Amino acid sequence: MPAIPPLGQPLSDSVVALRFTTERDIPEILIAYQEDPLLHVRMSHLRPPSGAELGRALEQAQREREAGTRVSLTIVQPPDDDCRGLVSVHTIDWQQGRAELGVWVTPRHRGRGIARRALRLTAAWLFEAGQLERLELFTDTDNAAMSRAGAAAGFVQEGVLRAYRPGPDGRRDMVAMSLLGQDAS
Repeated sequence: MPAIPPLGQPLSDSVVALRFTTERDIPEILIAYQEDPLLHVRMSHLRPPSGAELGRALEQAQREREAGTRVSLTIVQPPDDDCRGLVSVHTIDWQQGRAELGVWVTPRHRGRGIARRALRLTAAWLFEAGQLERLELFTDTDNAAMSRAGAAAGFVQEGVLRAYRPGPDGRRDMVAMSLLGQDAS
């Protein structure tokens, strides 16, 4: 199994940059979960993570990158290096050339195109450096903002997967979106 490609420097466009998530991001991540009581549900967690859980996850991050199983990228807006959100790359199938992305932006930075830009940067990196061919994005059927961000980043809606993910109130339907390497060129 290949390792996650390294970042020689942060991925960047004129507005946002992405870097590997580190411990210094934990306070901002915890604040985002406090400010948005639905964030944990949208990220398919039964409850918001604790600081200790985030710390343990970050301790595993290097091993997961090296094993090629998962990576978390922090969204920043240079010159500031404060966390504005996260992009997670997971459910990676190197043999099939595909991975799933998840993205969230802090409530006070939403509506500015940050998720769209972060998805585009991540996709370009995964297609070029990671040699992946298909990226998938799943979002709740009522999350119109995420569907718009995915579409603006080039993801195409493929349909609705019924009862696809568990949630605190039962299984949730999810909109399935994809982006192919050939579409991003």
